[in-house]
Amino acid sequence: MQLHKDWSVPAITAGFVAVLVSYSGPLAIFFQAAQSAEISTTMMTSWVWAISIGAAISGILLSLWLRVPVVTAWSAPGTALLVTLFPELSLNEAVGAYLTTAMIIFLIGITGSFDRIIQMIPPGIASAMMAGILFQFGIDVFVSLESVPALAIGMIIAYLVFKRLTPRYSLMLLLVAGITLAVLLEGASLEGISVQFAEPQFIRPEWTWSATLSLAIPLVMVSLTGQFLPGMAILRTSGYSTPAKPIVTVASLTSFVTAFFGGITTVIAAITAAICTSKEAHEDPGKRYVAGVANGVFYLIGGVFAGTIVALFTSLPGEFVAVLAGLALIGAISSNISAFAAEKSHLEASVITFIATASGVSFLGLGSAFWGVVVGALAYNVLHRRYRPVNHKTQ
Repeated sequence: MQLHKDWSVPAITAGFVAVLVSYSGPLAIFFQAAQSAEISTTMMTSWVWAISIGAAISGILLSLWLRVPVVTAWSAPGTALLVTLFPELSLNEAVGAYLTTAMIIFLIGITGSFDRIIQMIPPGIASAMMAGILFQFGIDVFVSLESVPALAIGMIIAYLVFKRLTPRYSLMLLLVAGITLAVLLEGASLEGISVQFAEPQFIRPEWTWSATLSLAIPLVMVSLTGQFLPGMAILRTSGYSTPAKPIVTVASLTSFVTAFFGGITTVIAAITAAICTSKEAHEDPGKRYVAGVANGVFYLIGGVFAGTIVALFTSLPGEFVAVLAGLALIGAISSNISAFAAEKSHLEASVITFIATASGVSFLGLGSAFWGVVVGALAYNVLHRRYRPVNHKTQ
C-alpha cells in the first residue's frame, strides 16, 4: 500500500473542498426534495447518511483499486427530479424505483455496454430533459423575491460577486453568506445546532409501474448522461484511461444498499471530480488518487454527523434552501441549454423535450421528465431521423 507515501496536503485539501462544494450546492436540492416529501428530520438524517456513506465507500474503494481520483456522489439531477414527484410519489415507491435504477445501471456496467447505450440517446434530447428538470429551480430563485426579497437579493448579489472573484469556491462562500444573511435579515437561529450522530432508518421498498416510468427510467437517463458521461469525460481529459465498467458497476452496487435507507443513486461526480483530477490536487497524476480517497473519508465523516447537517439546514428559512439550490444549479442549467442548442441537427425535437419537461405536467400518473423524453423522441423520429429507402430486388 503506497497511500502513506503518496499522500499530500494539496490532495487532501482537494478532497475536502470537493465535499464542501457538494454539501454547499447539491445537498440543498436534496433538502428541497425532503421538504416536498414532507418527511421528518429523522428520516431526512437517514437520507443524508445514506448518500454520504454511498459516496464515501464507492469513492474510497475505486480510488484505491484503480489508483485514479474517482469521486462519487449522489445524482443531483435525479434529486431535482424527486422534487417534481413528491408528495404524490410515496417514499416506499421512491425506494423501489431506486432499486430498479440500480439494477438497470448494474446490468449496463457489468456488460460493458455503457458507451453503446449513450450513443443510442440523441445528445440534444438528453440535455434538454436535464435542462427542463433543473429549470424550475432557477425560477424559484426569483419567486422567492416575493416572500424574502432582502435575503434573495443579497444571495443573488453574493453569488455574482463570488462567481466573478473566485468561481471555484463561490458555492462555499455563497453558503456562508446566505446563512449570515438568513440570521441577520430573517431572524434564523443557529442555537439549536449541536453534534448529532446519524440514525439510519430502514425503508420498505414498493414497486409500481408509475414510479418505474416516472422516476426509475428518467433517473437512469440523467445518471448516465448527466453524471457518468461527463464524469468519465473529465477522467479521460485529465489523462486517465480508466474503463467505465468498474466505476459504473461499483457505484450501482453501492446504490443497492443505500437505497433502503433513502439514498438516491450513487454516481460518478462531474463538477467536483474536476477539483480532484486537476494539477492543484497534485503535480503527479499518479498520486492524485489520494484526493479521491480523502474525498471519501470526508464524506464518511459527513455521514456520521448527518444529524448536525440536517439541524443546520432545517434551522434556516425554506426560501434559503430554494435560493441556494437554484443559484447552485445555474451552471448546470446553462451548460445543458448550451448543449442542446448546439445540436442543430435535431434542435426542434430538443426544444419540445425541454418545454414538455419544464412544464411539470403529470399525466396518467407519470411525471413530466417521462413525457418530455417520450414526446421528444417522437419528435426526433418524425422530424429529424433519416430513413433509408428500401431496395426491392426483382427475382
